[in-house]
Amino acid sequence: MTSAYDRYRAADLDLPDEAWAWHLWGAGEENMGRDGQPELVPVPRPDADHMLVRIDSVGLCFSDVKIMRQGGSHPKLYNRDLAKEPTRLGHEVSLTVIEVGDHLKDRYHPGQRLAVQPDIYQDGKSTAYGYTIPGGLIQYHLMGTEMLDTDDGACLLPLPDTMGYAEASTLEPWGCVMAAYTQRRRLEPRSGGTMWIVGRPGDEREYAFSAGLDAPATIVLTDVPDSVARLVEATSATTVVRDGLGTDDHQALVDELTGGAGFDDIVMLDPRSAATVGAVATRIARRGTLNLVGETELDGLVDTDVGRLHYDYTAYIGGRGPDIAASYGEARNRCDLRSGGTTVFVGAGGPMGLMHVQRAIQQPDGPRRIVATEVSDERLKALEDRLAHLAESNGCELITFNSQTADRSLRDFVMELTDGRGADDVVVSVPIAAVMAEADTLMRSDGMLVFFAGVPNGTMAPMNLSAVYLDNAQYTGTSGLTIHDQQQVVDLADQGALSPGSIVGAVGGMRAAKDGLQALVDGSYSGKVLIFPQIHDLPLMGLDELGESLPEVAAKLGPGGTWNGDVERALFDSQLGG
Repeated sequence: MTSAYDRYRAADLDLPDEAWAWHLWGAGEENMGRDGQPELVPVPRPDADHMLVRIDSVGLCFSDVKIMRQGGSHPKLYNRDLAKEPTRLGHEVSLTVIEVGDHLKDRYHPGQRLAVQPDIYQDGKSTAYGYTIPGGLIQYHLMGTEMLDTDDGACLLPLPDTMGYAEASTLEPWGCVMAAYTQRRRLEPRSGGTMWIVGRPGDEREYAFSAGLDAPATIVLTDVPDSVARLVEATSATTVVRDGLGTDDHQALVDELTGGAGFDDIVMLDPRSAATVGAVATRIARRGTLNLVGETELDGLVDTDVGRLHYDYTAYIGGRGPDIAASYGEARNRCDLRSGGTTVFVGAGGPMGLMHVQRAIQQPDGPRRIVATEVSDERLKALEDRLAHLAESNGCELITFNSQTADRSLRDFVMELTDGRGADDVVVSVPIAAVMAEADTLMRSDGMLVFFAGVPNGTMAPMNLSAVYLDNAQYTGTSGLTIHDQQQVVDLADQGALSPGSIVGAVGGMRAAKDGLQALVDGSYSGKVLIFPQIHDLPLMGLDELGESLPEVAAKLGPGGTWNGDVERALFDSQLGG
């Protein structure tokens, strides 16, 4: 006899006339749904240019909480009047195609399983799914050009039969994690761009620029040595000389020569003043580079815009010289964790931190020693329960540390662990500038600091940028993902090199979606909260709570009490009558 799960997977169920949905009618949790409950809405039928999809699972994210709290004032909702045009939360979505319009039948077919890539742009404008485009907290909805004809093509990823619904809903957050270790920075002078070269009066060093100086259309020179002036004269770039500038003059220069956008590339030669480096760094354009070339340590730490490192992909690169061009390129500027090294994960106990730790553990040629830090012993224990078996099987040492209860600081702990060298890599999943600044003190001089958590642009934190040019330290950050990042997760899962479902921490049915959002606020679960819209009345419960209500489901949990395909099958069978 075919089980309920098999019938569900085959889309062999009657299509209802109405479906449940959580609409967001304004700012605040009281405006989600009607009277605290989802609403019944008609199930539409597609025309020639649309297809009807069934939402199978939705991962909840703290971004959903931000939208719920801000309503139409959220940046991606463009001051929309939600009382008249509501949206829906839910961007971490797995779905099944149910009916296909005539004009789409060459691309999609009933029963096809897909995951959503929600970071959508239309004509350069963000129209993200679950934000501008109403998202997945609904049982059925139509999809058309808003999802299928974006700036990057269709934002739907075909799924292998081996991947379950919950696993597919984790592809978006997993893709964001993968993106954090994929080079997003521009690491060569921009072709046709504007470069500013800032020298130091009295510097008589003979510099070279072996490659890339022909790229800029305009080169601005401030107090440069004669050797650099000669190099620039040999190019076809328009040259602008502005000597003797003070930091108060910088904005006028930016306005005059870049229309206020900032310089595509800035080179600072023989920098000595941390304050000057900090002031110049504020003039980098989005996706711009600051190339520091020198042999002398700065006179202090540099107040650095850590928000822009995350959201604007500003690149801080450098070298000792004399070849200025040696700073550029992917060969010199790494973005992945050091093989065999020590990595510290700050804020490791949350869902995204857990994913970073799991990726590092399961990464071939990844770090051999991982320090997971949190301010909650409960979260650290949950992390160990979930991931210790993976660390053991992959020959990786997993160490946990709570600075709130320890008898020493995190920095002292890391330095003792590394014989005073510091960590090879530090990954920060906590959006607090002071925590980001502390993380910089944990890093060895040639290490990498990854800002995964985003803070607003303009958030400053002191950083040791001397290490960038003296020892090739790396400061990186990423925001969002592409469909290729999600495909990488699918491929790794298919190869058995990554178990994306291990991150699931709690599950619930459609009515539990609001409880799931509150659980994110309260930090109730260390893993991801998954909602199954087609299961209406399943209350929210952590995987460690399944045994009380659904022992036959809990019996299928994997090592460390982790989610897998067998658990999903048992859950659907128990709830859909199998």
